[in-house]
Amino acid sequence: MELKHLPALPCMPASDSPGAPTARWDHSLNALVLIVEDEPEIADIVAAYLAREGLRTLRARDGLNALALHRSARPDLVLLDVQMPGMDGWTVLNTLRQRGDTPVIMLTALDQDLDKLTALRMGADDYVVKPFNPAEVAARVRAVLRRTLNAPRQSVPEILRVGSLVIDPEHHTVHVEGDGYSHELLLTLTEYKLLHCMALAPMRIFSRSELMHECLPESEALERTVDSHVSKLRRKLDDVGLANVPASVRGVGYRLATDH
Repeated sequence: MELKHLPALPCMPASDSPGAPTARWDHSLNALVLIVEDEPEIADIVAAYLAREGLRTLRARDGLNALALHRSARPDLVLLDVQMPGMDGWTVLNTLRQRGDTPVIMLTALDQDLDKLTALRMGADDYVVKPFNPAEVAARVRAVLRRTLNAPRQSVPEILRVGSLVIDPEHHTVHVEGDGYSHELLLTLTEYKLLHCMALAPMRIFSRSELMHECLPESEALERTVDSHVSKLRRKLDDVGLANVPASVRGVGYRLATDH
């Protein structure tokens, strides 16, 4: 069982049982969350925390059951474990995205940037790494539902083009394009965030603290950690012919500022 720092939780009825509270928050009335988790203890605790937020829940212990419940119950959000017996979470996520745009938050024990980036590229709205605090899970569910149920559906974000760099925010991909070729850069999630952040204002100088706040908000890293990530990003860009990108501005920070 992979949970941490569990705050005390008062006894309450299960959210999908008769007499469960149907509290409202924002405009998402009785939002329904499908919890896809093969460990019953984890599913029970997460469901209890979601019930405190006035949310209803359904449970699925494997991928096939999850897809069946998704089709029949039409949940407002899916909490999806990655590592399950039989059909794994990646396969379930891929099928959900073929069906539509139900928000999905991945629950993963894989604390690797590339795994997080894979989740976002495949269409997940957020991810939580095990072991997790269930209160954090509830807060993330709240945030995603608030964004998806209370606001008009936003248009697909525009592709960013800075010189020969082509950044696709919807699919979290970066390509370097030239005459007759297109090369995809294999970036970690942090490297992608740094590049995307600077590409939004390529001539602007970003301080290390700004980049850390925007790209490493949950990290306890020092500002010098940004230097390490930028250095790795710069090496990957240098390998495809983009030298000194991002550019260092001594004593201030970094600027994308590519003329390629």
